[in-house]
Amino acid sequence: MTQTSLPPLSTQEPQIQQFATPESPQPNVWSADFRQEVSALTKRLFIQLRRRPTTLIAGVLQPLMWLLLFGALFSGLPKGLVGDGQTYVQFLAAGIIVFTAFSSALNSGLPMLFDREFGFLNRILVAPLVSRFSIIVASAIFIIALSMVQTLAIVSVSGLMGAGLPSLSGLGVMSLILILLIIDFTMLSLGLAFAMPGHQEMLAFIFLVNLPLMFSSTALAPLAFMPTWLQWIASLNPLSWAIEPIRYVYSHSTWAWNSVVFTAPWGNMTIANAAIALLSFGLCVGVLIRGTLRRGVA
Repeated sequence: MTQTSLPPLSTQEPQIQQFATPESPQPNVWSADFRQEVSALTKRLFIQLRRRPTTLIAGVLQPLMWLLLFGALFSGLPKGLVGDGQTYVQFLAAGIIVFTAFSSALNSGLPMLFDREFGFLNRILVAPLVSRFSIIVASAIFIIALSMVQTLAIVSVSGLMGAGLPSLSGLGVMSLILILLIIDFTMLSLGLAFAMPGHQEMLAFIFLVNLPLMFSSTALAPLAFMPTWLQWIASLNPLSWAIEPIRYVYSHSTWAWNSVVFTAPWGNMTIANAAIALLSFGLCVGVLIRGTLRRGVA
């Protein structure tokens, strides 16, 4: 009987052929995928608003009530007492517009905070997103759109009350200033949403700073009516930086970027200075909350 000899077993591991694979490109935050993410997240916020329209209704009615009640309360003031021959309704309209946009932006972190508490944010974070920055961009777009609706309502009602309407170029300046203000405080609110332990602390902070910031600005009274110490605070208040340019384009059909909108204890503030100040404030806020946002969406 013949035996079949088998070849010796090799102790070496088989070689696996390597194929060159191209490196995956770095995600581009301005790509079509990123825009799709922002669109989907923004659509979700609008769907929530459609299901709970009381948020929009209250957001429009409250500033209109402020405008009607304060306008009626001080309607007996002599014309020109608040400057540039304005009635008090004309003077007040800019303050109400800015305060409404500020309040909406300051509350923009609450939906994110509720998503975090109820666990929905974790579902978004485990999704294969191109960039988690889309979560922040979607919130900013939603608040800007909501504030523009409120602004349109206030401008329309104030026009019916005799305050007049700004020019088309003035509306452009108004939109630019409001967008800068909204982005600034939306970033701050989103940073606080990740830094605060819960919504109760967040609401307490909002109630603490909301009205004091308005009363320490030029929303309800000009700088000339204030004591010196309050003039310093009001002139350094970001709300005043937004109110005065909008108030100026409301009462002046012609304007320039170097038009002086108010005289502070430390110098003159122009429209361009106000826009730069709001942009600088936003950059400072972005630097301060950058680490918090990264940890929150990590």
